[in-house]
Order: sequence, then structure tokens, then C-alpha cells
Amino acid sequence: MKIGIIGAGNIGGNLTRRLTALGHEVSVANSRGPHTLTALAEETGATPVTVAEAARGAEIVVVTVPFKNVPDLPAGLFDGAAEGFTVIDTGNYYPQRRDGRIAGVEDEGLTESRWTERHLGHPVIKAFNGTYAQDILDRHRPAGAPDRMALPVAGDDAAGKEAVRALIDQLGFDTVDAGGIDDSWRQQPDTPVYGLREGVEGVTKALAEASPQRPEGFRG
Repeated sequence: MKIGIIGAGNIGGNLTRRLTALGHEVSVANSRGPHTLTALAEETGATPVTVAEAARGAEIVVVTVPFKNVPDLPAGLFDGAAEGFTVIDTGNYYPQRRDGRIAGVEDEGLTESRWTERHLGHPVIKAFNGTYAQDILDRHRPAGAPDRMALPVAGDDAAGKEAVRALIDQLGFDTVDAGGIDDSWRQQPDTPVYGLREGVEGVTKALAEASPQRPEGFRG
């Protein structure tokens, strides 16, 4: 599968490592340009590209940039993507630590991924946002393993969600359907499932226990 990854930080870098190891054709981009990705490309065999080129021909595009930087992504970002492509959003809103106050979240009450969808102009599937980056490398397990972790996956596009869940299964993790994008507050920072290292049962329980009230530390 051809996969484009926009953002080469901890999550983007480790997804690049694992997905190339699984045989996927990965293009990876960051805000600083392809020349800064030489080491990652040499390590993994991924192709370093500009952000504008990252989605070209891609069946799945992973957007893993700081939340506040989503509006800065170039227009026409998905021009040339494969027909029926899916976008994975890994983002989180950290108003006090990084992003500042964002009115769409604070005043309109949008979930983080709904706000991201508006700026990208394409539906997204929310996944990996509460996953420790190192776990992508170290905690993958074969299907049926008793200690296999599960990850919540939210989205409105049923076909896209199934594509993402299948990819996560291939990466070595179970998944739990966390509902639509308007339900994705259940996996935002400081919810019970955020950073949880448990299986399907534990993740399902944690999603059910989430509160829609955003904690004080995660308000702008």
C-alpha cells in the first residue's frame, strides 16, 4: 500500500519505521523539507518529499503535525491522492502547553478531529493520538496474543475506518470502534483511554467512562 506521512516527529517517525518494515511504500514529509529526512530515509527506505507531495498516489495519508499547525498545511494537500483515500488524524489539542486557545474547540465545542476536518476539507479517522510513540516499535504483538494492546479508532467514514483498523491490526494491535468524529472526545488527552496500555476489554471500558467535560488543564 502507498502511504503518505505528514509529520516526522515521534509518531510519524515510528510509523514510518514500522510501515516500511511491513513492506508498505511510504512517503514522509515534514515542515523543514526533505533534506532534513535523509537519516530516516536511509534507515527505513521511505521516500522523503515535500508536504505538498506527501499525499500523491497515497491510499492512506497520516497527518501527524502539531494541532495549531493544521491550518498552515498547503491548499490542495490531497490533490493526486488515490481514489477513495483515507486520512488518519493523530492530533491532540494542548492549549496551555503548545497550541494556545483555539476558538473552534473552546467556543464552538468542536471535537479536535472535527476542527481538523474543517481545515483539511476531508473526513478523517482519529487514531494513534493517545499512543506512546515507543509502543509502536516495542509493543506490537501477533493477533490473539494475550497481551496485545488495543487502540481506539473514531470516524464517520465506515470504509475509511475499516481500512485504518486493518492497518493497525497489521501493525500488531487490536482496535476498538470509538464511534464517530463527534464522539472522539472520548479519546482526547486526559481521558481514561489516553495512553492506556490494555486490550479490547480495557479500552472499551475506558471509552465508556470518559466525561465530555474538558479538564481545566486542557482548556485555553
